[in-house]
Amino acid sequence: MALQDIVAQTVAGLGYELVELERSAGGTLRVTIDFPWERGSEKIVNVEDCERVTRQLQYTLEVEEVDYKRLEVSSPGIDRPLRGEQDFERFAGEVVDVTLKAPMGAAAAGQVAANRRKFRGTLAQSPDGKGWQVAWSDEPAPVPGKKVSKKKEVPPLHVLGFTLDEIKEARLAPIVDFKGRKRAGVQEQGK
Repeated sequence: MALQDIVAQTVAGLGYELVELERSAGGTLRVTIDFPWERGSEKIVNVEDCERVTRQLQYTLEVEEVDYKRLEVSSPGIDRPLRGEQDFERFAGEVVDVTLKAPMGAAAAGQVAANRRKFRGTLAQSPDGKGWQVAWSDEPAPVPGKKVSKKKEVPPLHVLGFTLDEIKEARLAPIVDFKGRKRAGVQEQGK
């Protein structure tokens, strides 16, 4: 049985999902876990979850005679990779970083540089429902405390449509908000 399958089955048996598995040349085995996605539920992996998976994986890898020097189990973190359709559905409305396999070329119609492959914007399903899109503005973020003129023109919004097979890598944008990551459409209470 392949290492990926062994780890995925063990992790799933404990009620988690395997996000990423990496094996380094030095013998380190890095396992990233998360809770399976359920609408309306946002559980966060904690240290106890990582310890639980580590203990079970150590036992399983010993039984399966998998050679490794060090095992690291962690949560996906704030820059969680997006792998499949379910991850994109789960994080629709969030700010993501998308890297395409090939540059935009002439398809960008002059909106962006022809050789651009990296984009940061809000993730949404495309209107036709057959792909995904990111929307962004090239306008710099306003400086905190500085007044913004109401007469100022609204900057143009750029939209890039893509399918999952056009993506080299996609991750949640590592936006640090010390009040906690806000879900799209959720208003702050009391304001």
